[in-house]
Amino acid sequence: MARLLRMTIVALLLAASVAAAQEQWDRFRGGGYGRNRYPPRYPTAASFDGGFNFCRLMYTSDRREAGGSGWSTDYWDADLNFSTRLGELTKTTISRQQSGDPNHLVIRISDPALFQCPILSATDVGTALFSDEDAKTLRAYLEKGGFLWVDDFWGPYAWDNWVSNISRVLPPGEYPIRDIPIDHPIRRMLFEFKELPQIPSINFWNQYGGQTSERFELSAEPHLRGIADAQGRLMVIMTHNTDISDAWEREAADPRFFFSFSPQGYAVGLDVFLYGMTH
Repeated sequence: MARLLRMTIVALLLAASVAAAQEQWDRFRGGGYGRNRYPPRYPTAASFDGGFNFCRLMYTSDRREAGGSGWSTDYWDADLNFSTRLGELTKTTISRQQSGDPNHLVIRISDPALFQCPILSATDVGTALFSDEDAKTLRAYLEKGGFLWVDDFWGPYAWDNWVSNISRVLPPGEYPIRDIPIDHPIRRMLFEFKELPQIPSINFWNQYGGQTSERFELSAEPHLRGIADAQGRLMVIMTHNTDISDAWEREAADPRFFFSFSPQGYAVGLDVFLYGMTH
C-alpha cells in the first residue's frame, strides 16, 4: 500500500506538470542525432556552473541494433525531460542555459570534461566498442568516484557485447557484475521499486499491441545489475531488457504510454541518479 501511494503521488505530480509542459515538449520531441535533427551539445568552459548537468556518454558503435541509434538513442528529449523532472520532484538545482532550458551535455570519452560529470548516462550500449584508450579513461573516471548508468539494450547478444567491453574497463576478476538485491539502497532512495519495470520504446509498444519485450522471448525478463568497488559503492548500473529513458523521452507523446510507464520510469531514474550523486 505504501508503494502504491508513493507511485500514485508520482503519477499525480507528473500528470499535473505534463499539461503545462506540453507546448515545451512539442518543440523537442523526436529523439536522436543522425536519426533525427539534434546535433550533440558538447560542454564549454561555462557549462559547469554548480548545477546538475545531465551528461550523456558518446561512444563508438561497431554495429546496429534494431530500434537503436547508438549513443544518441533517446537524445535529446530524455535528457531535457529528466533534468526538468529532477528539478521539480527533488531540491536539486538544475544547470540551465540563458533560454531557461536544462543545460544537458554530450561527453566524449576523450574529453577532459568527462571528469566534471559525477554521473554518465549511456543508451544502446550493446553496440558499444571501447578502444584501449577509452577503457583506460573510463576506468580512471569510475575509480575516481564516477558513476555510469547504461540502459536500453536488449537480448543476449547485446548483453554479451556490453559485457565484453565493460570487462576491458573493469576486469571481472576484480569488479564482478552482480544482480542488485531487493534490499539495496538504490531501490528506495526516493521511491521504492522492488521490481524493475520492463519499458519498451513507444514505437515497439504501438507496433506490437502493447507488448513490452523488444526481443520477444529473448528479452522476456528485465535485469538490474551492477558493478561495485571494494567498499561496496556501485560504480556501474545496468538496466537490461528495458528502456527506462523512453519513459522520459516520450512522456508527452501519448497519454496511454505516459500513464503505463512514465511514473515507473521516473521513479527508477530518480533513485538511480540520487544514489549516484550521494555515494
